[in-house]
Amino acid sequence: MPRPSRRRRGTTAALLTAAGTAAGVLALSAAAVAAPAGGEVARTHAVFVQTNDPAANTVIAYSRDAAGHLHESGRYATGGLGGSVAGAPVDPLASQGGLTYDAAHHLLYAVNAGSGTLTVFAVDGARLHRLQILPTAGRIPVSVAVARDRVYVLNAAGDGSITGFRVLDGRLAPLPHSTRGLGLGNADVPFFLASPSQVALTPDGGAVVVATKNHNLLEVFPLDGAGRPSASPVVTDSAGAVPFALVFDSRGRLLVTEAAGSESSYAVGKDGSLTAVSPAVPDNGQQAACWSVVVGHQVYVANAGSGTITAYRVADDGTLSLKDASGVAATTDAGPIDLAAGSDGRFLYQQANGAGAIDEFAIGADGSLTRIGTVTGLPVFDGGNGPEGIAAT
Repeated sequence: MPRPSRRRRGTTAALLTAAGTAAGVLALSAAAVAAPAGGEVARTHAVFVQTNDPAANTVIAYSRDAAGHLHESGRYATGGLGGSVAGAPVDPLASQGGLTYDAAHHLLYAVNAGSGTLTVFAVDGARLHRLQILPTAGRIPVSVAVARDRVYVLNAAGDGSITGFRVLDGRLAPLPHSTRGLGLGNADVPFFLASPSQVALTPDGGAVVVATKNHNLLEVFPLDGAGRPSASPVVTDSAGAVPFALVFDSRGRLLVTEAAGSESSYAVGKDGSLTAVSPAVPDNGQQAACWSVVVGHQVYVANAGSGTITAYRVADDGTLSLKDASGVAATTDAGPIDLAAGSDGRFLYQQANGAGAIDEFAIGADGSLTRIGTVTGLPVFDGGNGPEGIAAT
């Protein structure tokens, strides 16, 4: 695979047409020029991308320099296989959180959808050391979440399931009696709109939340003192159509990105109940709004069908509003899916699967986004296989 190159705000000829609420057909021709930008590497910040290769899943590591540019520093085999759900237009796992960084323990978690396993890496700057490969007690794992010393994985196949682990002495230990079914009634290899999209843990580690896309449900499992889920979930109808991405604001409220083009916020009760605070903020005018990340008082949403990023303001009371009336905070290369931001809140990185690229953005003091470059060289999604998952430190 060629080493990545960098280009400045060039264009990639692409066409991504949304089908339904979260689908698209992609045709593209990509060209990239220009040499990597210089700058001193900031070893405390890195970005990781998962290739999701069905022959040998791999994590590509990038160091971040002081100007926010990424420089490939290594490739690390997960020891598992990538995979995909059925019919995904540009995102093979049809999920958020396939690659998750655990800042508290300096660990990186990668799902291996094709082999039903989870890989654990130790993180040292932009270097990785593989520690474990663990079964996920289900098939087609697509998402992993962490809070405090609790880690949960989401399996997409069939009825869907979650299973838990505990961080113990820098490694994961399976949590006995933690596997729970979701009752989705899907195929063994589910259609991408029917598969569950993400598992999330509340910041206090008190509950597991799952989004179910076209089932239009949010399932919440309260956890006991040992981290085990309730026997069955508390189920809430989604305020907007096709709930996809799950993140939390600074006060622990759940922010849900709905693929139909809206965003909702909820207060999470100790009993697993969800109370809508700002339900289904009006359509952002974009197509396939499916991935999100919180930075300060902004939540940024990637719109795969439009090649754009939308920004929402999160008020102190949890209400949401569009930052830009047009619904467009920035444009991206073709097929934007997962996105991530560094812990210092200065830069945003967008995985553009249709172009085999990572788009780099600087985040302004007012939450505005300025494109600063693009790194190419990732595998391009081919209609069945491709990368899925990005994480930043």
